[in-house]
Amino acid sequence: MELSRALCAVLNHQGYETDAVYDGLAAVEKAAEKTYDCMIFDIMMPVMDGLTAVREIRGQGNVTPVIMLTAKTEIDDRVDGLDAGADDYLTKPFAMKELLARIRSMTRRKTSFTPARLTLAGVTLDLDSQELSAVHSIRLSGREMQLMELFMQSKGRDLTTEEVFERIWKEEPDEDLEIVWLYVSYLRKKLGAIKAKISITGEKGGSFRLA
Repeated sequence: MELSRALCAVLNHQGYETDAVYDGLAAVEKAAEKTYDCMIFDIMMPVMDGLTAVREIRGQGNVTPVIMLTAKTEIDDRVDGLDAGADDYLTKPFAMKELLARIRSMTRRKTSFTPARLTLAGVTLDLDSQELSAVHSIRLSGREMQLMELFMQSKGRDLTTEEVFERIWKEEPDEDLEIVWLYVSYLRKKLGAIKAKISITGEKGGSFRLA
């Protein structure tokens, strides 16, 4: 718990937004509730250990980059962490500068952790060709693809207009929240055009969910 507090303090000081939980089960639940750029797990956690928690998260289709922290140095433990679905690991004690460097690397390379194709209820999103297909197929614009990818990776939970805007348009200061509803409307029409069995629920200015 003390390490978690220290990590959060440093990360917040560096401009990151953080959520801290103190057992593996809570981590699994939090990962299902929100979308993150990176997650850090301690291999030794109560209720559910870090390895089991990462397996659970990966089993839900979550491909967020994971860094595993461990006090163990045996090679088998490192292999177990990577086999569970972790993308990198650090052995305690570690230098905070090294952890920050690993996080920067992970978040820069985030797209490399995303599968080339996402599939849900018979609908496939091909990230290479920007094609959305079900009974029929249709080409998406770059922003439409990013938004559809976000919805498919967040299946089963609500995304607020503000959260969607922050994830997709945060680098465009000239845009406003209205752009979210506009692109949701575009995607709804395209899902209808391909006769998809999924749809985006929600109203303008509120929360949206892929159902």
